[in-house]
Amino acid sequence: MKRYISRITNWPTPFPFRNLNFFMVDKERNFGSKPTKEPINNEEGNQISDMLIDGFGRKHTYLRLSLTERCNLRCQYCMPAEGVDLTPSPKLLTHNEILRLANLFVTYGVDKIRLTGGEPTVRKDIHDICSDLSSLKGLKTLAITTNGITLAKKLPMLKQCGITNLNISLDTLVPSKFEFMTRRKGHHKVIESINAAIDVGYNPVKVNCVVMRGFNDDEICDFVNLTVDKPINVRFIEFMPFDGNVWDVKKLIPYSEMLDTVAKKFPTLKRLCDHPTETAKNFQIDGHVGTVSFVTSMTEHFCAGCNRLRLLADGNLKVCLFGPSEVSLRDPLRSGAGDEELREIIGTAVKRKKASHAGMFDVAKTANRPMIHIGG
Repeated sequence: MKRYISRITNWPTPFPFRNLNFFMVDKERNFGSKPTKEPINNEEGNQISDMLIDGFGRKHTYLRLSLTERCNLRCQYCMPAEGVDLTPSPKLLTHNEILRLANLFVTYGVDKIRLTGGEPTVRKDIHDICSDLSSLKGLKTLAITTNGITLAKKLPMLKQCGITNLNISLDTLVPSKFEFMTRRKGHHKVIESINAAIDVGYNPVKVNCVVMRGFNDDEICDFVNLTVDKPINVRFIEFMPFDGNVWDVKKLIPYSEMLDTVAKKFPTLKRLCDHPTETAKNFQIDGHVGTVSFVTSMTEHFCAGCNRLRLLADGNLKVCLFGPSEVSLRDPLRSGAGDEELREIIGTAVKRKKASHAGMFDVAKTANRPMIHIGG
């Protein structure tokens, strides 16, 4: 991996945000095969309760669970420069409350949980939480999204405690750009974590890269090169608006442009068959061990197949990443609510989920929390 980092030089400052000629993907283009989805198998997994089925028939079997609002980085697309007000500790979910709610979701049909934050690995009881969650009957996948700063030394125990899937965030292969974006040092630690994840057998290791014009769009093909001989799935993510991250359409690199960039350099790029609930458009390059994906929330949303719910660190349930609506599960839980009452609250929120989120310009104007509060 170091040889790819060393190839990148002469990155200019300040960071020029060029004008965006916005365009959608050419639907007729064919990269080896037409974009397809796997057929839906309604029989797979646990029996799904009506609590998790919305008004459009979408089955929500995936819970993104934020363990903390705290983070050891200060990424610019996640929080404003002045930071954010954190929820007081007494108002955050405790270990036992997390397990109680997670067990409820799994009992009624959730079979995948992803731990997010903030940075989930900064939570002191992370190993105990993982061990307890992985023992829930019916849970098939326990994943984590992390910035990788402290991951390398914690990874063996996390794997032993049941972490099955891993996403590591890395937006640049240049240490100086990393320090600018995150307002912290630590680029080498993230690289170490990616290599450590490969060494202990994670396949693929997913690397999340938020692409921003004038910052790291010149590194797209360098990231793709990471997939040549390593089981890495590089996931290019469109820049999304959240409170405090000063979103600007001029900084957005649309999927179509990223795809063109990769296809010109790697002409054997071929579209893979995606699962109906997949958030990414997945591709393979001939001869590469790893794969390349694009998360296109802004230009080509994937709301029709959405199966995700979010439980925030303060106990609020959020049924759509870009929707402002939230409902507290912490308050009724602490007031003594039983499973049936909690089930009714969750079911009502799920039934109110809209068919799709608003367009990106409307999303940018909609009040929402900073990403660090929501959970990555």
